[in-house]
Amino acid sequence: MYHHVKKLMYTVNIGEPDPRFGRMLLEQFGGANGELAAAMQYSIQGFNCEDAPRKDLLMDIGTEELSHLEVVGALIRMHLKPMKNEREAAEADPLVAIAGGGGVALFDSMGNAWTADYLKVTGDLAVDLRSNIAAEARAKIVYERLIAFTEDQGSKEALQFLMTREITHMRAFTAALESMEKAPFSIGIIEPTPVLVDQFFNASTGESQYGETDFSGPWNQGNGLTAVQSEIKGGQGLDVTPYTPKPGSQKPVPADSTPVGQYTGPVGKKQAALHERAKIEAEKNATVEV
Repeated sequence: MYHHVKKLMYTVNIGEPDPRFGRMLLEQFGGANGELAAAMQYSIQGFNCEDAPRKDLLMDIGTEELSHLEVVGALIRMHLKPMKNEREAAEADPLVAIAGGGGVALFDSMGNAWTADYLKVTGDLAVDLRSNIAAEARAKIVYERLIAFTEDQGSKEALQFLMTREITHMRAFTAALESMEKAPFSIGIIEPTPVLVDQFFNASTGESQYGETDFSGPWNQGNGLTAVQSEIKGGQGLDVTPYTPKPGSQKPVPADSTPVGQYTGPVGKKQAALHERAKIEAEKNATVEV
């Protein structure tokens, strides 16, 4: 259940309205990395989550993102206010001024309509948490760039608040992922092909006009990875020996989502039963607020 409290999570005050900056701010209202996209992504992930503790996390942060949307909306409306009665201000963005009445709308800073294509929802908890960490990082850098394009102190302070919360959420999602106690790079229930999984394919040949050649680093020579040269360069190429592991060869953890597919064998049924027992236990130990 959602309940609207008539108070902003952060009180917004600005000095001189700046319609052009207001248009920039629309990126965090109806853009790909904006607050509505975050609120919908985390909430829908939460609806689908079978693990009660992490479902609570997703719903908490998804709800906070709706509060952030309200803050961004208030900030935008203050900056766009001159569009309602000043032609020069309206010319900064006729779409917002004429079609939207000089207020917020579900568009980004370039006038592109918001779309559910922005959302990353896979139904796999570990994968979704990784997507959320990346989403918070993208939003953080957008807020940082917005701060760099205004001198209005009130706007800067509001954006600093919103930017900071992105890092808080990154930390929470990272902690949630780590608390699942999955092995690094463990995704799903089918293990990757041995040898092949450790091979970094060197797909670069030749030397550029700037003298750039192949580089070595921990991404291709370390962390268990080994660089493999292309057959074009006389190398051995990737090991393509067929390998057919069974579902369950990649060991799942209790918090993992139930596997999807007709041929997951007993792994899917076992995970579903595990979640059902956990749900019953959680309900039994739940506290009810009066």
